[in-house]
Amino acid sequence: ISLCMSSLSNTTMGASSSPSESAVATGAASRPGLFGSQLPWADPAWYRAHASPYYGPSHAAFRLKVRAFVDKELTSSNCTAWDEKKALPRAIFKKAFEAGLLPGVVGPPWPTALVGRSFNPYPAGTNGPNAEFDAFHELILVDEICRCGSGGVVWGLVEGLQIGLPPVLLFGSQALRERVAPSCLRGDKVICLCISEPTHGSDVANLKCDAQLSEDGTHYVVNGEKKWITNGMFADYFTVAVRTGKPGSAHKGISFLLIERNMPGVSTRQMLCSGVWASGTAFVTFEDVKVPVDNLIGKQDEAFKYIMYNFNHERWGFVVQANRFARVCLEESAKYAMKRRTFGKRLIEHPVIRWKLAEMARQVEATHAALETLTYQMCTMNKTEQNAKLGGDIALLKVQATKVFEYCAREAAQIFGGASYVRGGQGEKVERLYREVRAYAIPGGSEEILLDFGVRDAVRRYESQSKM
Repeated sequence: ISLCMSSLSNTTMGASSSPSESAVATGAASRPGLFGSQLPWADPAWYRAHASPYYGPSHAAFRLKVRAFVDKELTSSNCTAWDEKKALPRAIFKKAFEAGLLPGVVGPPWPTALVGRSFNPYPAGTNGPNAEFDAFHELILVDEICRCGSGGVVWGLVEGLQIGLPPVLLFGSQALRERVAPSCLRGDKVICLCISEPTHGSDVANLKCDAQLSEDGTHYVVNGEKKWITNGMFADYFTVAVRTGKPGSAHKGISFLLIERNMPGVSTRQMLCSGVWASGTAFVTFEDVKVPVDNLIGKQDEAFKYIMYNFNHERWGFVVQANRFARVCLEESAKYAMKRRTFGKRLIEHPVIRWKLAEMARQVEATHAALETLTYQMCTMNKTEQNAKLGGDIALLKVQATKVFEYCAREAAQIFGGASYVRGGQGEKVERLYREVRAYAIPGGSEEILLDFGVRDAVRRYESQSKM
């Protein structure tokens, strides 16, 4: 059964319209059975048979389905090979779709009309009651994929789609959606989001990539550069923020264009980053690219609000990813501490190691609990209400998750010692994730920007309510 409504629904859920809402109100909660290795804190609390008001049978079934895919396809050997190659095989996107997973990364509701199949949370050979895809299914999907322990593989597989396609889905014309979305959701094509530039990252309002409408009004001519573009090296489509307004128009002069790789003047080159290698991070150049006006996403000069609209879901995704990667560091550390011996006893028998594990565990568990609370809010609010009420909370939780990730990566490296300084071997995941911390602390809004935004948003809402 569905425990929450679509986070993209335009209708606010009533007080009695959600089973999860009534369960919380009455104190009722489901208690799924044990799942996973049961190594201390290797998985969220509900995997350990803790009662939860958020998850029902369809969520437990979907968890099994996603884990089977991850354990089969996103193996350590595959992640290492794809990282070294700095790209994912195209076949993995199709496999993720055939497994019934890939469309879920753009968030609820499940895009049945675009992919030609409805949401089915149940593993092959099993069935159950019909279920509505909700934000907790998406949380499970992203969280389980991150068990692979490679930010590059995760970003390569889901990030471009998760942040690049929603503007098309939400604001693009029906013709554009029908032309572009099905192939991306089915794993046949790859899309990416292009906002950051060499001189502008978090300062979105002052981006410079220029788009001039032709005199005959049939196309835009785009010139400019984009930097740190996830999936840019192998993307077929680029959702690009451009300046269509006059110089100095700031946020009032930004538009979204869907640019296609086969358009003359589009070029990409690999960026050599410290981490997330398999994600195809690119420097993208547009030189006199002619883009048909039919590829305009939404209205001209109004894309700044589309970008802000997209940020909550993007940052929520970063929270899910960063906290699971912190948990992977904790899990790997616990496993290693139980077998590694120093000074005549196992590491786990040293008080200082137990202290390190406890510090990691309390932060990971607390962050996941906050994530579940926020996810539930996403289930009970329409998109407009989410943007009005949750922006600051999501921003602060993104900072919380990335700081916890950074802490756990460091402590895991200390527990592994020299093994964490070597690519490959027992400390492979820890070594990789330690390099990838900055890829979470900066993109989607740096920690400093988001901390400031969180306070400003809270003050704005308080003062607005005080005037009522």
